[in-house]
Amino acid sequence: MALHPSALPDFPWDSLTPFRERAAQHPGGVVDLSVGTPVDPTPAVVRDALIAAADAPGYPQTYGTPPLRETVAAWFARRRGVPDVDPAGVLPTIGSKEMVALLPALLGLGEGDTVVHPTAAYPTYDVGARLSGATPFPADAVEQWQDDPTVRLVWINSPSNPTGEVLSREELRRVVVAARRLGAVVASDECYAELPWDEPWITDGVPSILDPEVAEGSHEGLLSVYSLSKQSNLAGYRAAFVAGDPGLVKRLLEVRKHAGFLMPAPVQAAMAAALADDAHVEAQREVYRARRDALKPALEQAGFRVEGSQAGLYLWSTRDEDCWDTLASLADLGLIVAPGAFYGEAARQHVRVALTATDERISEAVRRLAKLK
Repeated sequence: MALHPSALPDFPWDSLTPFRERAAQHPGGVVDLSVGTPVDPTPAVVRDALIAAADAPGYPQTYGTPPLRETVAAWFARRRGVPDVDPAGVLPTIGSKEMVALLPALLGLGEGDTVVHPTAAYPTYDVGARLSGATPFPADAVEQWQDDPTVRLVWINSPSNPTGEVLSREELRRVVVAARRLGAVVASDECYAELPWDEPWITDGVPSILDPEVAEGSHEGLLSVYSLSKQSNLAGYRAAFVAGDPGLVKRLLEVRKHAGFLMPAPVQAAMAAALADDAHVEAQREVYRARRDALKPALEQAGFRVEGSQAGLYLWSTRDEDCWDTLASLADLGLIVAPGAFYGEAARQHVRVALTATDERISEAVRRLAKLK
């Protein structure tokens, strides 16, 4: 039986209210490094495409326009090292979070089924499993679930939110092999793939679950979930897609047609323009690189150890204390970060520090962190 919404856990971000109130008392105001929402302008190439497509009196296609699906396939070949994405296996989604939350239900999972997700993870993987009536199972090692016949869906998140860790092709392939043995779907949340900071990911690129070396010549049972919110500052557009196994995508499409999940036509045009333009992605990455280069040493000099954080928009940081104690001490400086407890019991001694603040606010955070020396 599916979980009734009233039985869902409290929305985690609501628990930050007292810390925000505490931080607001700082005379220099709050520096909010807790949420990964972009603060920089949406690129002109994207806005121009949105405006040009603004005359859209008819219903858009649930499946997405052929040009959009072809652009996604071309993007995979050009940016992700995946030359064989079939446009028939591409489906635009209204942001990636709704796909994370609804995928177990869209796949028909329910009571008696298990959904595997990382131990330190975006909480929506857990919520999505519960909404469908399935059982969430946090696990990082394939050995923990490879012999469990109830496993029907395995979530991967690489680069990880919150840890910023990147899985290698070999690690991804091991997941694929084990899941296929069980007949389970592997869904890979790859929303931070265009933001690598460490080698070999800068040179070689962050590998996708659809990578030929990972997928072993077939996308059967594999889905890549991607959002343009991070790479293109499109969080307000809700522009994302799922790609991979055409048969699975067709199943998702049929349900979404009945439910009326339609990406607005102007957003589809804007999304295609964003995916076809690499220059704005590289420019935005350099903006984040400068903020990271300022904030990471400031955290380390203030007594934090930054772990993982090989890619993405966060610095996964710890002082080897309970995350709520860290949150309180930073709130006294007017700084707000995300507690590791949001992401599972395994993360209770960490905080997630976002790079998504203006240059001025990042500089102010650096100045205040110096007081913790």
